[in-house]
Amino acid sequence: MKDQQGSKRISSGVIAAVSAAVIAVSGGVAWFTIHSTPNTQTQIDKSTNRIDPQQKNQSSLEKSTNIYWLKDNGKNFEFVPQPVQVQGKASGDKPDQVLEVVFQSLLAGPTEGTGSTTIPKGTKLESLKVENDGIHVNLSNEFTTGGGSTSMIGRVGQVVYTATTLNPNAKVYIEVNGKKLETLGGEGLEVEQPLTREKFDKDYSL
Repeated sequence: MKDQQGSKRISSGVIAAVSAAVIAVSGGVAWFTIHSTPNTQTQIDKSTNRIDPQQKNQSSLEKSTNIYWLKDNGKNFEFVPQPVQVQGKASGDKPDQVLEVVFQSLLAGPTEGTGSTTIPKGTKLESLKVENDGIHVNLSNEFTTGGGSTSMIGRVGQVVYTATTLNPNAKVYIEVNGKKLETLGGEGLEVEQPLTREKFDKDYSL
């Protein structure tokens, strides 16, 4: 009887020891799997050049913006947006650097089927700055040449709407050769600054 009881106790001890070993091994495998998975995933992400969703918002590879053309709807002219994708380094830079790229597309003129422009050919962007008081757009002297009142109003509107593509409520200051634009054209169109989309729509009609 004693031998049988001793044998039972030995068997129980062995079973307990084996069970503990199995649990320990299982726990070790689980720990290794949990801690090794992120590293493997990171390597996959790097090899496929995928952007972490949390980092994507901080450094976008592409930014959607608009430039504005004029279109005759039969009664008057209206502003028509054309999407422009700012890619590469510029899309992750400061707003003024993004807008510089956008304005280069505007001043290059419309492509077929996008609308028309009243901004004189040869107009250049001298500088563009986004400051606390608003967006300062400095254009070359060509901006003031040619056209009647409708042409003058139209080009001012194109500048205002395009400059505010990132912030539709922003204030815009238009300068020519570094000087604040007060009147435009031979008819002396008064340009009251700063301009906003709301102010332009209220004070000027095409």
